[in-house]
Amino acid sequence: MNYKQYFEDALAAGRNIIGIAPETIVAVLNDVAEAAIDNMPHLLAENQKDLDRMDPSDPKYDRLKLTEARIKDIAKDMVNVANLPSPLGHILSEKEMPNGLHISKISVPLGVVGVIYEARPNVTFDVFALCFKTGNVSVLKGGSDAEYSNKAIIGLIHSVLQKHGIDPNVVVLLPPEREATEALFNAIGYIDVLIPRGSQSLIDRVRQQSKVPVIETGAGIVHTYFDETADLQKGADIVFNAKTRRVSVCNALDCLIIHSSRLADLSTLANPLAEKEVEIYADPQAYAALLGLYPTALLHQAQEEHFGTEFLSYKMSVKTVPGLAEALGHIARHSSKHSEAIITEDAGNAAAFLNKVDAAAVYVNASTAFTDGAQFGLGAEIGISTQKLHARGPMGLDELTSYKWLVKGSGQVRNP
Repeated sequence: MNYKQYFEDALAAGRNIIGIAPETIVAVLNDVAEAAIDNMPHLLAENQKDLDRMDPSDPKYDRLKLTEARIKDIAKDMVNVANLPSPLGHILSEKEMPNGLHISKISVPLGVVGVIYEARPNVTFDVFALCFKTGNVSVLKGGSDAEYSNKAIIGLIHSVLQKHGIDPNVVVLLPPEREATEALFNAIGYIDVLIPRGSQSLIDRVRQQSKVPVIETGAGIVHTYFDETADLQKGADIVFNAKTRRVSVCNALDCLIIHSSRLADLSTLANPLAEKEVEIYADPQAYAALLGLYPTALLHQAQEEHFGTEFLSYKMSVKTVPGLAEALGHIARHSSKHSEAIITEDAGNAAAFLNKVDAAAVYVNASTAFTDGAQFGLGAEIGISTQKLHARGPMGLDELTSYKWLVKGSGQVRNP
């Protein structure tokens, strides 16, 4: 198959997207949101075809699943993106040089953004909305496990674009086969940046094999430290929410770290998790504290591999530490630098945690479930960057821009 044609079509569309009026961009996004609601039965039916091919016990099943509520949330996020101010054309800095040159730095689109993702049909909507709002073309490579869902969504988006007289190739969906992935990795001169959304194995593969610049996103090995001074009720609520709200997402809790002086409270923290049949892998001290107080079938002795694991399921490890320094050390060894939290009433410990933890999002007395573009007021997100170059944390509109220098003169030449 000639994958090059997909990239050429996207590149050609990119030459015209900057000329689209801001009010037209808003109208398109609002119309896509409305079309998603109006075409909900079709989207759900196509999504069910994908679901029928996947084992419900697969951690990706929940991510793959669309529901009426989720489609309504997607539409709401798209409207939110439409209503946000454009990040383009902002003067980031400007100065007049002694030789009379006027130099300014302004925000511009990244260009053609490639996104490779697994069983996440919501990403198709989110990436289109964010890229279109920022004047970027998007080239999408979804997995075969979401083939029917992604095709239905792209078909809906293309129909709205055509209604507005816009080249539908401002968003391109590559075929689901693996060969398309290889072509994307090698699309030098066509794709400006490639963003993976998915498992650690996917992210590793993209980072190792792509010849196109990569922004890493997604993998979340998330810890919450229950400090010596922590409020027990706050802790129980936060741990339950962070672990069970939606286990298949990257901001879900994987490891509870507890101060050794609070082991008597561990069963109170853990017992609500039993309602969701959360399996706990506890170190020796935590295991002894839970023995007889947590369902036997759900309590296991932790092995080394249970720390530093992104479970993406109803499983969680527990680590006991004698103090903050050891908690920070455990996080430093096992974190994916996504989201980390402390539950404490000690202002000094809270400040030290915020200052010393190296992660994209660091919390005090709140659930890590908030690491999300919409929750951060970004409208939606194209991913959560776990690296430090260009963008970090939830990537919204601003993170999909670069900048260029504008230099205006009156005949100046540079002397030797």
